Amino acid sequence: MDETDLRRLIDDVGSGVVSADHAVDRLRRLPFADLGFARLDNHRALRQGVAEAVYGPGKTPEQCGAIVSQLLASAGGPVILTRADPAQIDAALAAAPEGVVYATTVVWRPAPPRVENVAVVTAGTADLPVAEECVATLAAYGLVATRLTDVGVAGIHRLLADVEVVTEARVVVVIAGMDGALASVVGGISAAPVVAVPTSVGHGAALEGITALLSMLASCAAGITVVGIDNGFGAACAVARILDVGGGGRARG
Repeated sequence: MDETDLRRLIDDVGSGVVSADHAVDRLRRLPFADLGFARLDNHRALRQGVAEAVYGPGKTPEQCGAIVSQLLASAGGPVILTRADPAQIDAALAAAPEGVVYATTVVWRPAPPRVENVAVVTAGTADLPVAEECVATLAAYGLVATRLTDVGVAGIHRLLADVEVVTEARVVVVIAGMDGALASVVGGISAAPVVAVPTSVGHGAALEGITALLSMLASCAAGITVVGIDNGFGAACAVARILDVGGGGRARG
């Protein structure tokens, strides 16, 4: 349940469309739903503006299907399954066939499209799996991403050829492995908030993403937000908070 659903429930009780007993029953299940193997945070969208997602690794296909079904039973907001393997995706779609698959991410009940322009920029083709997770999560919140792929600093002219994608965006997500330098370049030419995602792409001293992470954290382009290694989902959620897709910032005045 998100803020819109809660306000609608209150209005329906006031107008007599919904009984007080029904409203109490809905609110009783609002904090969390206990499935035995998981306690689903139905209150998260109301608190944070972004709902709880289902992280696939470590869960059985049956657990993924049951969690998705329970989340969909709660009114309002998108439902997202991330980092899922084929068996988990099949089980989740068997439980809820209307899901849309983006590589290893599945989205149900996406929000209506929004007007904000979000750019997702990758340094290399090898960064695309992380970008796909980010783009799918953005789509769940109604944010349609403009992609700019394979424009890393080893051939900076590729970025400059389409630099308006970056300079005209409301928020930019930069996804890069190796030395992670692309985040500093974009942060230096764009006035928009930049969310940097280090990836585990690279060899030798790239250290499975640690070098890119430290480079982004040490960037001289002030104000860059950095998420964890390979965390495309987290980057998209950072964008959702920046753009206040859940209305939490407005609600607090």
